[in-house]
Amino acid sequence: MNMNNQEQSPVEDHQSLPSGACCPVVSAARGFSAKSVLLGLAAGVLLTAASGWALMPGMMIKNDESRLGFDETVAAIQEKVTEQGWVVSGVRDFQKSVTAQGGKLDHRVKLVEICHPKYASSVLNSDRHLATLMPCALAVYEDNEGRVHVSRMNVGLMGRMFGGNVSHVMAGQVAPDEEAILAGILTE
Repeated sequence: MNMNNQEQSPVEDHQSLPSGACCPVVSAARGFSAKSVLLGLAAGVLLTAASGWALMPGMMIKNDESRLGFDETVAAIQEKVTEQGWVVSGVRDFQKSVTAQGGKLDHRVKLVEICHPKYASSVLNSDRHLATLMPCALAVYEDNEGRVHVSRMNVGLMGRMFGGNVSHVMAGQVAPDEEAILAGILTE
């Protein structure tokens, strides 16, 4: 008991807490039933999962408009790739290949496949199952209004999701290199 007749804080006056309560916060929380706590927790988990599901597509793919025309964008990417020490593994013309197989593609789409042998060997030596993510690809396409865009996987985010060496290479090396390759090509 306090000798100075001053008001005691709830922490000091532990005798005023209900039996079984260790602090005022726990005592206040005791008003909730286990069922309501579990329902609240389940609702929170579902809301988080639904938000992640809805936001994930926009986070996994980066898409920016090019300041150049279609052919100029493809050529500029190829030039910048080699300047950055990367190799152009190939350029796929989807309009041509889809048409050759009996399909129809109304707008031009090309995929510039790029590889950095040092980065690729590092990932493949530690995580061969990720070969499906290689080579890196930059898609150049025209939208319905004729504007040119460059889309690509968000390799920084993807790398961080895998962790370890993959994170080190994809987030720490590939992502900055891709940004350098695309610098001056994309609109701000």
